Amino acid sequence: MTPLSILDLVPVSAGSTAAEAVRNTLDLAQRAEALGYRRYWFAEHHLNPGVAGVDPAVVIALTAAATERIRVGSAGVQLAHRTPLNTVEEFGLLDAAYPGRIDLGIGRSGPQLLKEHARRQPKTASSTTDSGLLIPASPALRTQPPAFSLFGELLQQPGAQSPDYGTQIEQILALLDGTFTSTEGVPVQPVPGTGARPELWILGASSGQSAAVAGKNGLRFAASYHIAPTTALDAVAAYRAAFQPSEFLDRPYVSVSADVVVAPTEAEARELAAGYALWVLGIRRGRGAQPFPSPAEVAGHEWTEEDRALVADRIDTQFVGTAAQVAERLRQLQRSAEADELVVTTITHAHADRVRSQELLAAEWF
Repeated sequence: MTPLSILDLVPVSAGSTAAEAVRNTLDLAQRAEALGYRRYWFAEHHLNPGVAGVDPAVVIALTAAATERIRVGSAGVQLAHRTPLNTVEEFGLLDAAYPGRIDLGIGRSGPQLLKEHARRQPKTASSTTDSGLLIPASPALRTQPPAFSLFGELLQQPGAQSPDYGTQIEQILALLDGTFTSTEGVPVQPVPGTGARPELWILGASSGQSAAVAGKNGLRFAASYHIAPTTALDAVAAYRAAFQPSEFLDRPYVSVSADVVVAPTEAEARELAAGYALWVLGIRRGRGAQPFPSPAEVAGHEWTEEDRALVADRIDTQFVGTAAQVAERLRQLQRSAEADELVVTTITHAHADRVRSQELLAAEWF
């Protein structure tokens, strides 16, 4: 059986608060543990009113304290405005408090992504894999969210530059195994940190640097089909091509994510998922992730053909339906990526509907 895990953005619904979002996350994590999900991961996003998961280390600590067995981790820590030492100390502390349960997933962010985005060639036509998985055409337009333009001003110290991502990963590995030396040749072994054993993952959405770094260092790789369905399988292929055995792995190890909504009937699932298109539209229009819209907001929105085209890749690749229908689409994803694990993320306006979605899927999957 392919293990199934959960990615949580700590979403804030329209009319709700960040405090309620945090309480909902802790409730869902406890239920996920009881249901048999393997991991509970948190993303890092900034300046998005609809996402409260701004600091993975903090929500990991809260969630690990509220649960007993489930692995808890980041998907992922954004390295562009962090130092390797800061990251190793934080996750070394988490590993000391909850040994054997912490995952350190690391992703690029901000300036580390912009050049690659500019070079990427759009796919002009959709296709399907042999397993039936949809690979959509590239979206018509991508507008950078405010966090990109404010990155240097608010997330970094004045004058700071984002280091090379591959160099940062090498430094993190050296700090963890005790082989790091400063530019002046001084050994550096942070406590906590050196000797810690969080499970390491690299996150990627395309066949760029993340996939190459993960493969070169023999680390686990998490591909984001739920964010970049057009290029996620390209990322997996690039990772496998670059893979070199390491102390961590003797063969490639892949996880792939999907956005899902499950309900007792397909009609109800589609009704619950209706707000997703409007939520993605806000992101694509440069407003960032807004509070997840209510059914009334969804019903009152007037769509243009341009707006529909802007979100089509994400809507067409959201897995929505009964538990059996969604499980089959997840199997298509697993077969297409030859994935060792799958991760699902679900956002609905009402917390109870998100809980039920994960319960129904677990009953079908496990």
